Amino acid sequence: MKKWQQQKILSRFMVFLLGLTIVSAMTVLPDFKEVKAVDFNSKQLAKTSSWVSASFPVENFQAYTSPFGYRRSATGGRNWEFHGGLDIAAPQGSYIRNWWAGKVIKVGDRGRCGTYIVMQSGKWQHTYCHMQGKVETIQGRRHLVDRTGGIQIPVGQNIPTGYRIGRVGMTGRTTGPHLHWGLKFSNKHVDPASVLREMFSQQQIASRSPSTMNPQKSQVVIEESKLINNSGGN
Repeated sequence: MKKWQQQKILSRFMVFLLGLTIVSAMTVLPDFKEVKAVDFNSKQLAKTSSWVSASFPVENFQAYTSPFGYRRSATGGRNWEFHGGLDIAAPQGSYIRNWWAGKVIKVGDRGRCGTYIVMQSGKWQHTYCHMQGKVETIQGRRHLVDRTGGIQIPVGQNIPTGYRIGRVGMTGRTTGPHLHWGLKFSNKHVDPASVLREMFSQQQIASRSPSTMNPQKSQVVIEESKLINNSGGN
């Protein structure tokens, strides 16, 4: 075989190998979508907000079941997806509390988030998914309604810190009862776990100085719990 023929065969083989490598990488690596996110460290979080009187978002906490970031699809398969919040397991029917005082800007009961409510607190936006109940229009305004739980909240209402805004359910895409809690700062995703850690740190420090704590507010003790992999969802 002539030298130029050998080189031609070798070139084709190298192209084949390169293509095989690319295909393999496409099947192994996640199909990333562009997601706007911001990474805060503890000092930046401390400067951004004081959460001494902030409320842990769910009662009857059991465990953190799925963290923020890219993960395998919660409903099976090999696809990867961006998980824009923190999943917190709690018994079905447990009350969900407003993390920080703000205004209701949106409610809904469609899609993977199920029944949800979105709050705006300054530059912070917090979303609560998979709640019980549904959305109803009452006197021209959209309301999140859970009559069994005594919840009826209209869009536009100002909600104080620690106020009960719903109950843990299984609406939307979920494999077990939990709260999907999402946070954004200036419309960019933030890892809720980093906020909870800073919140816990601030409250631990404040608890040593009783004069700085308001007993009417919710002091939070966050348990660093093991993950429960069968309660994940959106």
